[in-house]
Amino acid sequence: MIKFRTIRWKNFLSTGNSFTELKLDRNPSTLIIGANGSGKSTLLDAITFALFNKPFRNISKPQLVNSINGKKLVVEVEFDIGNTSYLVRRGSLPSIFEIAIDNNMVDQNANVRDYQKHLEENILKLNYKSFTQIVILGSASFTPFMQLTPNIRREIIEDILDIRIFTKMKEVLKQSVSELKDKLKGIEGDILVIKEKAKVQHQYVITLETDKQERITKIKEEINEIGSKIKCLTESAATSTTEKTNLGNIESKREKLDSLKKEFNRKIRQHRKELDFYHNNDDCPTCKQDIPNEFKSSISEEKLDRIDELERAQVELDVKWNEVEILYDQYVKYTEHILETNNKIITNQTILQRMLVEKTDAENKIGDIEKESTKLKSIAKDALALTGTRTTYKQEQEYHNAAEHLLKDSGIKTKIIRQYLPVINKLVNRYLQAMDFFVQFNLDETFKETIKSRHRDKFSYASFSEGEKQRIDLALVFTWRTIAKMKNSASTNLLLLDEVFDSSLDSSATDYVMQLLNTIGEDTNVFVISHKGDMLFDKFRSQIKFEKKNNYSVMT
Repeated sequence: MIKFRTIRWKNFLSTGNSFTELKLDRNPSTLIIGANGSGKSTLLDAITFALFNKPFRNISKPQLVNSINGKKLVVEVEFDIGNTSYLVRRGSLPSIFEIAIDNNMVDQNANVRDYQKHLEENILKLNYKSFTQIVILGSASFTPFMQLTPNIRREIIEDILDIRIFTKMKEVLKQSVSELKDKLKGIEGDILVIKEKAKVQHQYVITLETDKQERITKIKEEINEIGSKIKCLTESAATSTTEKTNLGNIESKREKLDSLKKEFNRKIRQHRKELDFYHNNDDCPTCKQDIPNEFKSSISEEKLDRIDELERAQVELDVKWNEVEILYDQYVKYTEHILETNNKIITNQTILQRMLVEKTDAENKIGDIEKESTKLKSIAKDALALTGTRTTYKQEQEYHNAAEHLLKDSGIKTKIIRQYLPVINKLVNRYLQAMDFFVQFNLDETFKETIKSRHRDKFSYASFSEGEKQRIDLALVFTWRTIAKMKNSASTNLLLLDEVFDSSLDSSATDYVMQLLNTIGEDTNVFVISHKGDMLFDKFRSQIKFEKKNNYSVMT
């Protein structure tokens, strides 16, 4: 059983920089009152934030920090489980998340998510959904059990019945199944390899027992064939080399012609520039004297003749260039052919060396049949051992399959749930009758409800009024707490009811609920948040009031 003892908070929502502390185990029943906005529902948000890093109401995390102080939000909750005491401290600006067990801080080597998982799975054994269904019944940001999906309903009931261990076992088994599958895959691969190895070795022994000379003759034929191929390739490379040499230094000729082309183009451009000068200028830009027309005509004629001469020479040069280009293409082809042929020669020489080694091995070792037969026996022995290991893995796989069948949702968990469903339905109906609501409520194995009236008419949860729904929600909360107490799993001393009496319950229903609260035992600490302080004051052992002072919420 989780026994909550103390909660304290500061700079949380409307609370200031001094801790507000509340003893959770002091009185069996406590009424919390206050005006709207005074901070009386802060208790709900503080306890869920401390334990699960999220408030009960729909408030974003940045909004939890007091807007006036703007930093150093801290919430601490202390509780006992058996003889062990725990403290969970969580904060923001700066971020804090600490867990102490018997005053010793838990190591935080893991990341925050794993640390939270450790808190929920190993300490509380409750997640946020299960905790709020068992401990809190609120009017805001609360989804009653009957409005949850069947899958989430199942998760909550598994938490209450303390059978989530089977889910963990299923996860562990899944990992084990995956590892075993990999082992089987590996051993199957090893068996295939060793079978192939045995096949090759057996074939080798047979080969050793065949005609030695036939083997050697075959290798010699392959050697001669490769030798002939190398000879042909060498001759082809030599021919190409001769042809390439006969072409002469084509690259040098090509570079020389290219240089001449550039020079001719430069000179033509220069003469045209000078010709343009005499066409466009009548005065000398240097001495400022007139340039006679006869001189200009003479120079222009000279330049034109020179340009014409250069252009004719350029045409002849282009013809030479094309001839050299044809020879250069042949030069490149010979070069590529020589390179490709030499690569083939190297490859065939490598093959030839390997064949020569095989020939030597065939001549010197082919007769060692006894030695190779011993190797074959050793391989067979290894194959037998691997087959035995595979048989062991197969048997283990059968055990895993059986365990996997048991750990399915339709397996052992369903059998346990099936045993408790009659008890759950009986408790819900008992609590409904105690609140003067006479219907027959039933949850089936898929966690879908059937509700029948006295006249056996069938209803769904959604078809009832808000007050009737609230009675069903209360009956379920009391049922989960009773079941948890029976299982000693998710049992807790804390029950928080937020404005339950202020919404849809009439006065008679309120009296019935109070009677139920008075019967749940001295080991339960009930906190009821309500606006009806005048109506409920005399029904509780103690009363706490929240009010605003200087824009901060304080407890009196």
